Amino acid sequence: MTTASTEGSAGELRHAIEFTRTTVRFGATTAVNGIELSVPAGRTTALIGPSGCGKTTLLRLAVGLQRADLGDVRVLGRRIESNSLAELRHSIGYVVQEGGLFPHLSCEKNVSIVAEFLGWDSERIRARMSELCALVQLPEDLIARAPSKLSGGQRQRVGLMRALFLDPELLLLDEPLAALDPMVRAELQDDLKQIFARLEKSVLLVTHDLAEAGYLGDELVLMRAGQVVQRGSLRELFEEPTDPFVTSFVSAQRGARDVLAEAAQ
Repeated sequence: MTTASTEGSAGELRHAIEFTRTTVRFGATTAVNGIELSVPAGRTTALIGPSGCGKTTLLRLAVGLQRADLGDVRVLGRRIESNSLAELRHSIGYVVQEGGLFPHLSCEKNVSIVAEFLGWDSERIRARMSELCALVQLPEDLIARAPSKLSGGQRQRVGLMRALFLDPELLLLDEPLAALDPMVRAELQDDLKQIFARLEKSVLLVTHDLAEAGYLGDELVLMRAGQVVQRGSLRELFEEPTDPFVTSFVSAQRGARDVLAEAAQ
């Protein structure tokens, strides 16, 4: 069931994810501290911040891999609950570093495993596989190989295919390009930007790289110690910092200035 804050006046989903006074504790450590954050539908939001600030915990909350100790989490207008989690996950694509592929399965099986479980016929699976290979620019002859036979960038493309296979409304990416060398990473950044623009899905991206966040994200959310420090565009973080921490964080990542300069041209 959706709420008035989740739906727009025409009934369209305004927020893909809503965290309301959400807190997560791991023993004596508070990973997420009463956070209030909404992720707009149909746009790409990038979570950034230093290690341990709570970025990945928010992503795990959104996919139901972590439960909140306090507060509320709504995804696609629905509260995260154990009795409806499996169904909700069919509307969520989840991408992690290196694609998170099962090493004992071929890439093709990795991509189609959930569709097969849901009873898709072989012709429908083949058609979707071919469509996604074209989308992520992966040669179709590679899909039959084991993950170990592909490069890191190719495995990441396969992981993206798996996340997109059921055509989910929401896409979650956890440091998807962090383990790649700079040239492959730059190529995949370009491809992801085009894919996000083409599909117009709701995307929540976690990265520690401010330049990457500024390049891929419509909006950036800077976190520290489990709370939001500032949200806005890359330019706003540079030119209108709301806290000395914001200034320190953006100053430490010089590559982001190049993205800002390129956007201004």
